[in-house]
Amino acid sequence: MADVIFIRDMEFFGYHGVFTEEQRLGQRFVISLRLLCDLEPAALHDDLTLTVDYGDVYNRVKEVVEGRKRKLVESVAQDIANTVLRCYPIVHTVVVHMEKPGAPIAGIFETVGVEIERSRTHHSYMGE
Repeated sequence: MADVIFIRDMEFFGYHGVFTEEQRLGQRFVISLRLLCDLEPAALHDDLTLTVDYGDVYNRVKEVVEGRKRKLVESVAQDIANTVLRCYPIVHTVVVHMEKPGAPIAGIFETVGVEIERSRTHHSYMGE
């Protein structure tokens, strides 16, 4: 059983979408992460270097979401997962929950999005 670090409901403004207007005007995206790892060494030694710095994770996710434009939220979520796995060796699995509350859908809804789970053994993980 793995320990979990979670960061919920980070909000960023990005320019992702299939439609030209989405890439021109941008919109809000909401990201939550679950980082599965072994937190016992950090807990026993009370040492930040043995765990994950939440502020650093936030900044790296912000760089991905507010960085280059993509058509699909699936692509953004994959880039977030790859970044987390590349930057934090303690994390063996990451779950990225990405919402697009302003998706251009003709209808009434709260939010849409994707949730992906990636690990170091996943075929599309692009590690070092």
